[in-house]
Amino acid sequence: MRRPLPWRYRLLLAVLAGLVAAAASHGRWLGPLDDAVFDRYTSRWTYPPDPSLLIIAIDEASLRQIGPWPWPRSVHARLLDRLTDAGSGRVLLDLPFSGPDRHPGADAQLAAAIARNGQVVLPVLTAPARADRLAEERLPIARVTASAAALGHAEIQLEADGVARGMFLHAGTGSAHWPALGLALADPSARVQGLPTAEDHPAPGQWVRDGYLRLRYAGPPGSVPQVAYVDVLEGRVAPARLHGQRVVVGPTAPGLAPPLLTPTRRDAPMSSTEYHANVASMLLQSRTLRVMAPIAQHALGVLLVMLCVSGLCGGRAATMLAIGVGLPLPLLLSWSLLRGANLWWAPCATLVTALIATALWAVWRIASGRRGADVDTVTGLANRPRFELALQQETCVADRDCRPLSLVRVELDHGSGHEDRPGLQPGAPLPMAVARLIAAHARRPRDTAARLGHVGFAMILPDTPPGGARQVVEDLIADVRRLPWVDAAGTARTTVSIGVYCRVPGPEVPADAFLSGAEAALRQAKANGGDGYVLEAG
Repeated sequence: MRRPLPWRYRLLLAVLAGLVAAAASHGRWLGPLDDAVFDRYTSRWTYPPDPSLLIIAIDEASLRQIGPWPWPRSVHARLLDRLTDAGSGRVLLDLPFSGPDRHPGADAQLAAAIARNGQVVLPVLTAPARADRLAEERLPIARVTASAAALGHAEIQLEADGVARGMFLHAGTGSAHWPALGLALADPSARVQGLPTAEDHPAPGQWVRDGYLRLRYAGPPGSVPQVAYVDVLEGRVAPARLHGQRVVVGPTAPGLAPPLLTPTRRDAPMSSTEYHANVASMLLQSRTLRVMAPIAQHALGVLLVMLCVSGLCGGRAATMLAIGVGLPLPLLLSWSLLRGANLWWAPCATLVTALIATALWAVWRIASGRRGADVDTVTGLANRPRFELALQQETCVADRDCRPLSLVRVELDHGSGHEDRPGLQPGAPLPMAVARLIAAHARRPRDTAARLGHVGFAMILPDTPPGGARQVVEDLIADVRRLPWVDAAGTARTTVSIGVYCRVPGPEVPADAFLSGAEAALRQAKANGGDGYVLEAG
């Protein structure tokens, strides 16, 4: 039965594995895998979009009827008046107004329409920093901005693979002072909290983000209700359909805005207009997906890896528990936290570290199993099959080279105060101590020390003449006598009997002859009273 590693080794291995998991988690070495898991968990985790949201889409039909883009801002002013008359709620104009309109008077008409509505949200565009200039905020022109109810940053956070999985609730130059457009549109009564930025003191002119959240989309593109811009403009949409609605006005036609990839569907890009509507829907229904703080993320991963590695190094039941429960636990825990607590914990650093540890453990077990197949599990000496194979090999080598070979049989003496009793069961201190001494005297590379029975041992000493064998056994007997082992009377009683058979192998002296000769010499040594040796040489 396999024995567990001592606790000090288990703890050391668990700590090392935990450090690897912490480094992988901190460095996001497996970020793409974590993103793939997140996409898998959320791609079909949809919900009905907030009923108060409506997209007024600048679609292909609107472009055909109204004319080529961009339209005069007076057209947007007419649309806003339609919404004002219908009693709509907040209106997000997801359109660029950072420069003056080329049509005279159009800016004044739009500013007046914004003022009449009183609930218009406008975007703040970002110009990222470059080598020759700092980051910039591009606000709508002053005349238009003066009448707006709120401004919001229009930045869309894309991952390395181009997928929009997360967002920053606030951003701005120098400090994160602009809310996201979706947040400005939702206008929740309570401030939504996200993961704070790691930058405490950003440099002036730097674009700063704060309040990171993972996105939960209402569904694939087209999930949020839409009506065509031209239909609203021409009065073909009933005022009741617009009353009280939070409206997002923006382009959805291909070519007007860069398409976005989302976890919901990779083959159907989403417009930025629908993206902002999804953000507002998520905030309005409190379906935000928070991200676990880095310290908690790393600590949880380290704990799971340490428990898994400790179980692998334990007994059979602990090992099976570590493999059957410990390996799938990171994925199950991540899924449970996401679905049950709206909290995202990236599991792949923990999972892969545990898998690597399990693979290394399996390799070690296979290798140690192969080594253990010819090793006595109690003493660590060679077992009988290995002893017999080594004796056969060394006999052939000595026969070929015409060199002497010595076989030594050693046995603890019985009847000397330590008869065969529980104190001499396998693993008892005295046989183990004798086994260590035998191994120490069979110290040359080709020497073999073996355990052949309960208290029986053997040594194969290649290229050893009778004089060399005599020296080895006399030193061994002297060392055994010095073992700190006493009987009930307090008298030292540790002795061994030894039989030695030394010959140059040949056709008349096969390997079996060495074993039978050494056994005969051992019996003679025991018949002589033990605590000595008999050497048979020829």
